[in-house]
Amino acid sequence: MMANSKLKALWNHPAGPKTIHFWAPTFKWGLSIANISDFSKPPETLSYPQQMVFAVSGFIWSRYCTVITPRNLNLLGVNFTMACTGLYQVSRKLRHDYFLQENPAADDVHVAC
Repeated sequence: MMANSKLKALWNHPAGPKTIHFWAPTFKWGLSIANISDFSKPPETLSYPQQMVFAVSGFIWSRYCTVITPRNLNLLGVNFTMACTGLYQVSRKLRHDYFLQENPAADDVHVAC
């Protein structure tokens, strides 16, 4: 009986499944999931502008989610995830572009016997 009342409360919530406040962030999870799937891509294929947009817009909208009514934790969660995945991807690209040294070629390595 308790599960039924919780489902009814979710269904009738101002940010519940009967409203756009539920479905917009639910579909936005697709962007975050796509960005997470890009974790396995080589960092040289990542785009600074795209990942910065993910990070900055994620943080801006996460802040917005803390002050709006109705309270929408789904929207907060997806935006915070977007921000974190964007920052992680930017850090991967920065590390690749500026901090990793190329390994010396095998013929340049001299081994003392």
